[in-house]
Amino acid sequence: MNKVLGLDLGSTTCGVALSDSLGMIATPKDTIRFQPDDYESALEAVCKWIDDNKVDTVVLGLPKHMNGDEGIRADISKKFKEMILEKRDVKVILWDERLTTVSAQKSMIASNMNRNKRHKMIDAMAAQIILQSYLDSKC
Repeated sequence: MNKVLGLDLGSTTCGVALSDSLGMIATPKDTIRFQPDDYESALEAVCKWIDDNKVDTVVLGLPKHMNGDEGIRADISKKFKEMILEKRDVKVILWDERLTTVSAQKSMIASNMNRNKRHKMIDAMAAQIILQSYLDSKC
């Protein structure tokens, strides 16, 4: 089975997580940093992750409001999905990402990670939570 890539897209960062080859465990890998709203640059880095890791499925966080409504950030994620599909022949799944950043923050605080390291890891950890949620739903 090919690996699954998890993404937590923001306006200047994109957290990256990757599954194991069995598609059971998600691991935080990287935070792609780019200029505000420069999604072309983010796309280049994501495509490199896809190519380097033989990814056939991408799980992209879909930000929703707590009431389930979708806002501007959700529209941006949907557009980014289309950008990925134009560049690579992969399956892209939009996955509800509500509270993933909060959950990642709590997890890192509970593990006594210092504030500076938390700041560097938060996006990758959120991507890991998004991806693990998706992988768990497949079992």
